[in-house]
Amino acid sequence: MRRIVEKAILTGLLSVFASLALTLIIVPLLGGQVAGAGLFMTIFCPLAISIPASALHFTQSEKVRRAEAATKEALNKLAEAYDALRVQSRRDGLTGILTRSAFMEDLDATSQRGISGALLFLDLDYFKSINDRYGHATGDEALRCTGRVLARYQGQSDFAGRLGGEEFGLFQGNLTAAEMLMRCEEIREEIARIDLRSPSGSKVRMSASVGVFHCQPGFHPHSCLKAADENLYQAKVSGRNMVIG
Repeated sequence: MRRIVEKAILTGLLSVFASLALTLIIVPLLGGQVAGAGLFMTIFCPLAISIPASALHFTQSEKVRRAEAATKEALNKLAEAYDALRVQSRRDGLTGILTRSAFMEDLDATSQRGISGALLFLDLDYFKSINDRYGHATGDEALRCTGRVLARYQGQSDFAGRLGGEEFGLFQGNLTAAEMLMRCEEIREEIARIDLRSPSGSKVRMSASVGVFHCQPGFHPHSCLKAADENLYQAKVSGRNMVIG
C-alpha cells in the first residue's frame, strides 16, 4: 500500500510540474498573467485529481497483477497435476511398469524413430497354481517381483509393461540377435532366482517362459508382438522355463 501511495504522489507532482510548465508558457502568450487564484488552481487541481486517480489506477493494476500471478500459479499447478495423472495412468497399479496400452504406444513411437531391438513376451509359469495354492496375495507379490526385475532393464530405448494377467512385455533397443538371446536367458534366470515366500514362509518356486522376436527399423508393433507371442507359445508347449526366439 505504501508503494502505491508513493507512486500516486509522484504522479501527482509530475502532473503539477506539467500543468505549471504549460500554464507558464501558454498564458503569457495569450496576454495573461500567472498569479493568484490562477496559479493556485494550476497547482492544486492536478494534485486533487491525479493523486486519487493515480492511487485508484495503481491499486487496480496491483490487483490485476496479483490476479494474473494467482492464475498463472493455478495453471502451473493444474499442468503439473495433469502430467502426474498422465504418468500415473500409464503405469500398472500393481507392478509399477507400463500398462498394455502405454507399452504399445511406446512400441509404436520406437518403431517411428527407426530403432531396432528385441521384443520379449514373457509369461509366468503355473501362475494359477500359485494363486490357488498360496493365495492371491502371494500371486500379487510374484507379479510385483517380476515387475521389479523387468524395471531394472528400462532405459532410454528400453521399456517394460504388464500386458495382462501374468504376461509381460519388454523392449530392449539396439540389441543384435545374439545379444537378444543372451539378454532373455539373463532375465529368465533372474526370475527363477526370485525369493518368493508363502504366508507360512516356505519358498515358492517361480519361473518364466519367454518368446522373443528381433525387430528391424520401422517394424510393425502388432506383427512383432504377435511373432513374439507365437514364440512364447512354443516355449510353453516345449516344457516352459525356456527362451524361444
